This record gives sequence, C-alpha cells and structure tokens, in this order.
Amino acid sequence: MYVASNDNDSSVLHGEVLGIEMGSKISNLSKPIDIQYNNATLVKSGLTPKCVSWDNNKRNEPNWTTDGCTTIKNSDNVKCQCSHLTFFGILLSTDVQISSSDLKTLTQITKAGCGISLFFLGVALFMHFLIRKTKASESVKILMNLFVALFFLNLCFLVNESIAKLKVSAACVAMAAALHYSMLATFTWFFMQALHLYFNLHQISTGIKYYMGKICITGWVVPAVVVVGLLASSKYDYIDISDNNGTSVTMCWIPDYATHLVVNISYYGIVFIFTLTIFVVTVVQIKHFTPKEAKTQESTKKRVFSLLGLFCLLGITWGFAFFSYGPLLLPSYYIFTVLNSFQGFFLFVYYYFSSRILPEVSKQTKSSNQTSET
Repeated sequence: MYVASNDNDSSVLHGEVLGIEMGSKISNLSKPIDIQYNNATLVKSGLTPKCVSWDNNKRNEPNWTTDGCTTIKNSDNVKCQCSHLTFFGILLSTDVQISSSDLKTLTQITKAGCGISLFFLGVALFMHFLIRKTKASESVKILMNLFVALFFLNLCFLVNESIAKLKVSAACVAMAAALHYSMLATFTWFFMQALHLYFNLHQISTGIKYYMGKICITGWVVPAVVVVGLLASSKYDYIDISDNNGTSVTMCWIPDYATHLVVNISYYGIVFIFTLTIFVVTVVQIKHFTPKEAKTQESTKKRVFSLLGLFCLLGITWGFAFFSYGPLLLPSYYIFTVLNSFQGFFLFVYYYFSSRILPEVSKQTKSSNQTSET
C-alpha cells in the first residue's frame, strides 16, 4: 500500500494506516483514544516519530495533520492519544525537533519582543507623522516605510495563532497572505535602505524624477505580486508547529516547504547578499575616511552605535536563519528570535538617537558659520 507523506523528508511508519470510523464525523472526544505502535526500530534509525491523522478537507494532496493528536514516546513504544476518529499513522521525519521547554521559551520571547516592537514602532510613526516639525529627508521617508512594514509584520504575527484557532479557512488564508505580504515588504524595504545608502556612499544623485515614488512602488508592489500569485495558486493554509513531545501549535502560513524555500529563502537570500555587501562597503569606508585625530572615545562610541543600527536597519539579523542546522540549530534559533522579535525596538532607539544627533550637528554648523561671518 502506498501512503503519501507531506514532504520528501517524511514517510509513514511501515506504510501502515489505521482507520477508525463510525459512519459519521466524530471529534472532540472527552476521553481520547490510545493507539500504540512498536517503536523498536525508530531509535536506531534516528527518525523523529509524530502522530498524525488524515485531514479529509483536502483530497488533491497529502494532508497529514497533528491537530487533535498527542505523541507520547518512551524507550520502546510510541503512543498516540487522539480526540477524533479518522485514519491515523506515524509520520517519520528527519527534521530535528526542539524540546517542549525550548519551544515554550522561544514562543514567549517572540510574543514579548513582537509586542514591545509593535508599541515602539507605533510611537516612532506617531512622532514622525504628528509631532515632526521639519521636512523629512528621503532617508527618513524610506525608514518610515520600513517601520510601517515591520509594524504590520509584528501585528500579523501576534494575531496569527488566534485567527488559526477560529478554524475558518478563508480567514486563515487571508491571515497567511497578510503575514507573508508584510514579511516580503519588510525584506524589500531592507533592500531599498541598502540601495539608498549605496547612492549616498557613491554620491550618486537621487534627484531622479519621482525618485521616492519609484522607491515606494518597488517596496510595496513587488511583494504584492508574489502574494497574489500564491493566492491564485492556493498556497496558503494551516500549518502545525510541533515539539519533540508531539505538542503542536497551529498557524496560518505556507504548508508547502518547497514553495517556502523558493519564495521566502530565495527572496531573502538575494536581499541578504546585497545588504551585507553594502554593510561591508560602508564599514570599510567609515574606517578608511575617518581622520586619526577624530578617533576619540566618544566618536568611537558613535560609530559603533551607527554600525549596530545599520546592522538592524539593513535586516542582516535575519541571516541567522541560514545557520539553523546541526549543532548551531538551537543557538541560532535563540539569536534569531531575540534579534528579530525586538528589531522594531532596536530601530526605534536608533531612530530616536539619530534624530537627536542631527539637530545638534545642524546647530553646531550654524553657530560656526555665524562665528566665521563675524
């Protein structure tokens, strides 16, 4: 018997599926049913077992789900506790799953970081649009567009799980599309930040006709084209994120790993290469053109602050996702989660102190001009 799996890295134990039906749909059992499997060969093979059930809502593609089932493992057996009746099996995966405690900790860090970032991004946007007294430069306008994209990215992520719990397919698809759009828009504005910085470094005129209009169209329309294409292809749906105990969290996202790899990883990979190159060029130029007599302790602190801010501003922190393999898996998860969950807060700090430094510089310039005239 051929039993399909959700991806190429998973297979069903012994190709066997157990079906329990009573002629009608039965779910939310007060006492879950226990299904026990012999686990003697799994420990030796190094595969991760996961209790799954068949989702009949999709008939055109493999759709195993952990929803409603809990995996309990011991030395020799795998026990599945499920609260509904359908077809059941053990899905074997080569994926390394993090522990329940680490997943809980990472979730708490993510929610706290996204909440704090959401608040401070809102404060920054309020400061810019309502209490700003001077005309914004092109750099600040691009930064504000990045803030808007990050604001909606954090908002969509925080409400995603709640929308998934509603079990309304249309709402979940809309939520997944909104989350994906805000993420791609954030990546694109990282790219726009680096491009504008490149123009400034090489003193390339930005007096192009409708310069900001073209930047904004690229920053917001390109991600929309990708998302509309995935919506037309019905690529958004529910996904289950599970730990090594089989406990899962349902979210609205892209369940097809190949699509996620091609669209998201490749998309950010291009952005990462460009932004990292611009960052390195900027560091070299700052180091090369800074006079030796200007290298005081205070100026060094300002340069370090500027470089750290630029590191977040260009979204290079997202590159830690590329190191989530092997022994670096768990450390990279924690570094990635902390840096990117709190990214909105870090950028607010950068924006606030940068806005304070600029007026001081302009005052000093103005006073020096007056002195020279007298």
